[in-house]
Amino acid sequence: EYMRRNYANNVSEYNTVIGSLVQQRRPYLLRDAYDDMLLDGVQPVRDTFHNLIVGTMKGSRLQDAFYFRDQMREMGLQPDVNLYNFLISTCGKCKNSDAAILLLEEMKAHGVKLKGETYICLLNALAATGRTDQVYAIVRDMTAAGLGLNKFCYAGLITAFKNKTPASEDTPAKILEFVQQSKGWQYVERVANDSAENIMMNVSEEELYNLPTAEFAHRRGFIFKQLTIYHVAIHACADLGSKETLEALLDMFTKENFNYDAFIVMQAVRCYLRCGDIDSAVKMFEEFSSLKPTPAELYVTLAEGAMIGYTPRGMEVAQATLVIPSF
Repeated sequence: EYMRRNYANNVSEYNTVIGSLVQQRRPYLLRDAYDDMLLDGVQPVRDTFHNLIVGTMKGSRLQDAFYFRDQMREMGLQPDVNLYNFLISTCGKCKNSDAAILLLEEMKAHGVKLKGETYICLLNALAATGRTDQVYAIVRDMTAAGLGLNKFCYAGLITAFKNKTPASEDTPAKILEFVQQSKGWQYVERVANDSAENIMMNVSEEELYNLPTAEFAHRRGFIFKQLTIYHVAIHACADLGSKETLEALLDMFTKENFNYDAFIVMQAVRCYLRCGDIDSAVKMFEEFSSLKPTPAELYVTLAEGAMIGYTPRGMEVAQATLVIPSF
């Protein structure tokens, strides 16, 4: 009876089960699988904990992430720099920048050497709560360590100002400034082994650094990855409801001869609708739809945004949008 009900018998099989739960985005079952593993007398290995912590990161389960880190230590395994990167990223997803700072102190105390990725994870975790002073401190640390800023660093700077409370009047100007500055740096790919584990764990850079494009990173053709800085900046405009900043960014975008991807159109439409400019939103939607297949998310964004305020024109656009698609 036990053999019939049991779903794994050794560490390899349990690792496969845990990996499957991670891929299926069912992080709430990871603790159960881990408890079953211990009840079966199966000793977890380092790979087991890496899978578990990546799963908690993807599911934004900070308490579980720290539980697995503590369990790892109890078994005599010291977390490595990649594991700390995942933990710091989880802090960012859960908007707990204090925990991210504590992890940095812990790394230093245990002699774990920081990588370029670690600084960027930390920068974006602090940006999630608008800690601009600490974000600038990380930038200074990166410069002191001989690391240049890449597009993910500028994305973090934009996010930090967007999330700053109370809101700063110079945020729109800062967004434009950071987009402009990002063009002055040649983005150099880091050495391959820096992201090898992320590739094996199916963790995209967008997901690791908590970018707004994270959920679309694995969607073919939805985002053009070279446009990261515009993705983050235009998303910030939509959140802030800053139409003037959006149009300045779109003007810069056009001058560089880039083509819109679905994410940029979606966020621009969202921004226009939040500002009450329904006609500009519809025009952008129709121009994109006439050139490329339109993802369902874009229809939802238009319909949802058009209903803001329940204006006659907005309700008409929302109704027409819901009738058009045939999925």
